[in-house]
Amino acid sequence: MTNSGATLFGLTATDVGTLLAALATFAVLMALYTATTVRNPMGRRVKALNERREQLKSGIIISTAKRRTKITHQSDTTDRMRAFLSSMKVLQDDQLKDAQKKLAQAGIRSKEWAVAVIFSRMVLPIVVGGTAAFLIYGVELWPDWSAFKKFMVFGGALLLSYKAPDLYVDNMVTKRANAIRKGVPDALDLLVICAEAGLTVDAAFARVARELGSAYPELGEEFQLTSIELSFLTERRTAFENFAERVKLDALRGVVTTMIQTEKYGTPLASALRILSAEFRHERMMRAEEKAARLPAIMTVPLILFILPTLFVVILGPAACSISEAFR
Repeated sequence: MTNSGATLFGLTATDVGTLLAALATFAVLMALYTATTVRNPMGRRVKALNERREQLKSGIIISTAKRRTKITHQSDTTDRMRAFLSSMKVLQDDQLKDAQKKLAQAGIRSKEWAVAVIFSRMVLPIVVGGTAAFLIYGVELWPDWSAFKKFMVFGGALLLSYKAPDLYVDNMVTKRANAIRKGVPDALDLLVICAEAGLTVDAAFARVARELGSAYPELGEEFQLTSIELSFLTERRTAFENFAERVKLDALRGVVTTMIQTEKYGTPLASALRILSAEFRHERMMRAEEKAARLPAIMTVPLILFILPTLFVVILGPAACSISEAFR
């Protein structure tokens, strides 16, 4: 017995309804799972901060060589990478330090990943370049390509594979800096309130981190870590300088400079922070006005390609139909 009803891609109306019901059920289950498994974004950060507190207590930060030895020998995989890079004479202290600084700016506290980044810079071009050379010149997967095009594709694969780790880390650094920039004026306002209330600098940083941890997790993490370093480091200037190095943001460098000057000369902290907060809020307003001013130029291309043709069809369509009927 055959079904003579209408079908869509070989599926009857009953089959289509069953599939839609299954998709709706799956969407409801996913929504329930997402709603019931909400995680606190500060949990992992608090754990990392506690580890940093224990490191400061144990005096790991005293010797750079000892710190680097401790960091780079935390896992067997990192040890193998380091041994391989050392055997190839491509692992330098300056290069490792720059990679660790970038990772810290990206929010990655485990500095052993610096060895992995340097290792990937050397391995990825070999793997990707070898694969591209095999596909282009070995099996000639694209025989119609000219010699210049093949060479350009091969060179582009090598260059992109070499720059891929740095591009990925730089993207993380930029996103984190933008997220931190949004909360700097609010953080400075809270610092002013804490300073006027009589709290010390490390207590004020801890209070700001606790208050802004939910709204700005990245900024709260940095303030909490700075508060921990202020409590345990022998020189408070070092804690502020570490704060400026961990965040690639010129605005926070000005805040750090102000904090160092107030610690050194004993100038009023609340008045200086109030001026900085007003400047940052003015800068944020100017950035928003700049984006609003760019909006007409950005909307020009979608307006010409998508909105105006539809508008012309709606307006001129009836008139064109009437003219064609009149000529008939």
